[in-house]
Amino acid sequence: MTRAFAVAGFALAGLLMVAVELAARREGSRVPALGDVCGYVMRYQVGRVPVGRIGILGFWWWLGWHFFAR
Repeated sequence: MTRAFAVAGFALAGLLMVAVELAARREGSRVPALGDVCGYVMRYQVGRVPVGRIGILGFWWWLGWHFFAR
């Protein structure tokens, strides 16, 4: 039963992401698209250290570790 709740939660999160992306792509929308948010995060630096890129890399590592390393 717990696995069904987890799958349903991830499916709901995916559907919400799609809904937000569709809302962002409407004419005159003030909601940023996912690509715009990722571009903003990737540009973030502290001095010469690309903290945003390191954060995105860490997120992808975490995601892969939890879902594909079984």
